[in-house]
Amino acid sequence: MSILDKVKEAALNQFIEVIEWLDDTGDTMVYRFPVAGQEIKNEAQLIVRESQSAVFVFEGQVADVFTPGKYTIDGGNTPILSKLGAWKYGFNSPFKSEVYFVNTKQFTDMKWGTSNPIMLRDADFGIVRLRAFGAYSLRVTNPSEFIKEIAGTNARFQTEDFGEQLKRAIVTEFSDALGELKIPALDLAAQYKEIGEKIRGMINSDFNSWGLEVIKFFVENISLPPEVEEAMDKRASMGALGNVDQYMKFQAADALRDAAQNEGGGAGLGAGLGAGFAVGNQMAGAFGTNQPAQSAQQSGGQTPVPAAATDVEVSVTSEPAGADIEIDGNYEGSTPSQFSLAPAEYIIRVARPGFKAWERRVIIKAGSAKTFNAILEQE
Repeated sequence: MSILDKVKEAALNQFIEVIEWLDDTGDTMVYRFPVAGQEIKNEAQLIVRESQSAVFVFEGQVADVFTPGKYTIDGGNTPILSKLGAWKYGFNSPFKSEVYFVNTKQFTDMKWGTSNPIMLRDADFGIVRLRAFGAYSLRVTNPSEFIKEIAGTNARFQTEDFGEQLKRAIVTEFSDALGELKIPALDLAAQYKEIGEKIRGMINSDFNSWGLEVIKFFVENISLPPEVEEAMDKRASMGALGNVDQYMKFQAADALRDAAQNEGGGAGLGAGLGAGFAVGNQMAGAFGTNQPAQSAQQSGGQTPVPAAATDVEVSVTSEPAGADIEIDGNYEGSTPSQFSLAPAEYIIRVARPGFKAWERRVIIKAGSAKTFNAILEQE
């Protein structure tokens, strides 16, 4: 081979004949195809695979976008490029252009989370601090816009290159969504799907301008401060017990049954009967049974002694009046009202439409009446 032939071969080999990209990373969004001197040989073959787009950039301007398929680079299928630069010479010479492959597949299992707590005003617990995390998936829907707005001229652009920017945008929309939905803290866990769909719609209104779309958005966990979780656990326990008064009656009935079944000899029987009579007196007071008075002959000439009253008079008022009263989750009437409550711990809640609910955990002790006045603030 002569020197002239070698020079001619070298000149021809500098021009790219096949343009294609095989992604072996899994997280590359944009890949700039390496072209020596940015010169592409006339009638070169362009291969664009599924889940890819090829973007030609000429002199800093997006010239054309190729969808999946095999192309011969000539004026026939690149009408936009044919109006630029060397293309106007009838493709008799190579042209200079940058080729960017954009990965249009769905990028999954991308994580998001709140780096700082989010403040939420809750009707039950007041101001609470929330932390949340989850995952999302997205894809490039407009390759040219994505290159212009985000990727720029990077030779290789990966998801981690702007992951923090996406997280900040997501957390901002997450805070706005919680404020708009106004879901009580007690119900957040049951609304993860609805919250995720709401946030996805809000995020896409921003991401679409970048050529991106969030396909799925998952809220995996929303955590509350320990003191709020403890209060929720206590409320759940009270709900499991149901009405406290009925629970105390049930306990008294169990004690009476156990005392009656005590068969530990004469002394044990006496003690069991004594316990049974004592519990019986408590049961009579608890159930409020009004037995007819026995005659003097039936009772041995003695008048029965009534059980000592242990209930406490409790008054609940509100400003303004007419608010609903709940005690341990049970509706008890409207303000102002009076109740007789056994000494115990209760949760009293006073609520009226258009006003913030008033709620207190109170301990009722024997011996003195109690009065609670709920000052209701307008929402």
